Amino acid sequence: MTDPELRAQSFEIAWKFLDQSGLLTGEPRDSARFILSKIDRMMLRGERRRLLLSNAAIDAYRLRPFLVSLDA
Repeated sequence: MTDPELRAQSFEIAWKFLDQSGLLTGEPRDSARFILSKIDRMMLRGERRRLLLSNAAIDAYRLRPFLVSLDA
């Protein structure tokens, strides 16, 4: 499997899980960027296990800090 295929499959697993569980919030583009950033960082360190990449991205997304608007 090539790196782009691994990246895409890992992203798809994470995205589907988060979407089906109702955890995706905010702008889809920002959420996608966050998930891909986590996957990319792990791949740069040499990780090539698809489920580990997707599960780590899911965990990072669940634990990300929420930005609270003080203007509301």
